[in-house]
Amino acid sequence: MKTNILLTAFLFMAITVSAQKPGFKWGQLASIPDEHGFAGSFAGISNGALIVAGGANFPDGGAPWTGSKKAWTDKIFVLKKPTGKWKLAATLPQPLGYGVSISYHNKLICVGGSNTGGHVATVFAMNYINGKIEIENWPELPEALANSCGAVVGHTLYIAGGLLSPDAKNTASVFWSLDLDKPKSGWKNLATWPGSPRMLSVAGSLNGTFYLFSGTDLEDKAGVAHRHYLTDAYAHTPGTGWKKLADLPRAVVAAAGPASPYHKNQLLIFGGDDGALADNAAALKEKHPGFSGDILSYNTTANKWTSAGRIKTNKLSDAAENPNKSLWAPVTTTSVLWHGALVIPGGEVRPAVRTARVLTVHIPSAIK
Repeated sequence: MKTNILLTAFLFMAITVSAQKPGFKWGQLASIPDEHGFAGSFAGISNGALIVAGGANFPDGGAPWTGSKKAWTDKIFVLKKPTGKWKLAATLPQPLGYGVSISYHNKLICVGGSNTGGHVATVFAMNYINGKIEIENWPELPEALANSCGAVVGHTLYIAGGLLSPDAKNTASVFWSLDLDKPKSGWKNLATWPGSPRMLSVAGSLNGTFYLFSGTDLEDKAGVAHRHYLTDAYAHTPGTGWKKLADLPRAVVAAAGPASPYHKNQLLIFGGDDGALADNAAALKEKHPGFSGDILSYNTTANKWTSAGRIKTNKLSDAAENPNKSLWAPVTTTSVLWHGALVIPGGEVRPAVRTARVLTVHIPSAIK
């Protein structure tokens, strides 16, 4: 009897421990040196330095409904250490944003994107050496593409979905790969996932498998492209192909990507637009409460989703300018592992509103 009681207690403790949420420790780096900040920037690591480049904002602080026009930047900012200040190190070959960012072998690889001229097929790598930015041109994408997602599995970069042009009425059903060790071999066109085309999805990579989460499709309603928020998920293993996974509890459109590995069998997704207010965003304008701050965890072994807490911004350094803005969770941004912390630079905190804030979160047992 005593043995059964002890065994029951042990099992209860094991279940309690296994159900605990990650003990996140939130912080903030120096803000990007821009009054409004940017969404859609490229971000990554080169030779130990954090790079944030490009992106777009509304320079007058306005919005489309106030007559303001979006402007893209070509600025490349570099941060050498977490306690340092950002340096304007160089400029991109052209203003650009809303592409895919990949850190690989001390280079920040920038794939596709858009600017005032439309979408581009450009692919280039940034290398930060001796205080200077060097840019290498890589093979272009098969087609111009923006609002896509991507992740590296082994030495192969995978790019999934997106939008082929600014006025496209349909999202792109594309899945391309590039051998990062042999980039001159060019891009390969692969079979796509068994689901709807999409853009603004979240990619992930873990244990030799590529993951594709959520995103939004476009539906043509009376000549107007209307977003259809998706909650489905898929996994692609080289040599095996695609497999459908459990649906997400909610959409995570434009969440910081790629998803962050946690322990040996989990991927974390921070925030994202769940679409709850998508149809009312234009009417809400300045009254929009911001995007979701929920954190989702996907267990690749159990094929199960759980809640992992919420993004904690507190009232950090930008609270003096805007106490409310500092509480909003960002979308249309990147996640970068740097100095043992996940960095989420800038982004859009509600429709048309950018932030210069650079969040950090230390994740216990995160895969390095």
